Amino acid sequence: MPSCQISLYPLGTEDLGQPIEAALKELDTLGIQYEMGTMSTVIYGSEEQVFSSLRNMYAAVSDRPVVMSVTISNACPIPRKK
Repeated sequence: MPSCQISLYPLGTEDLGQPIEAALKELDTLGIQYEMGTMSTVIYGSEEQVFSSLRNMYAAVSDRPVVMSVTISNACPIPRKK
């Protein structure tokens, strides 16, 4: 099962929260498991879920300048669902 660490950097705005909240809303809509940290968010799921989530997150914020940094792994331990 792949996991993916995502960092989203909105550019040219003082309101960083709105684009990040829009991206997280996409994860909630898809129902994919994720853990939010202070510098990045890690998502876990099937290959289709992970790549669909990335595509949807990017689409949700791509109407403004943004950098989305992504690291995908198939070798990291997956936490148990809470």
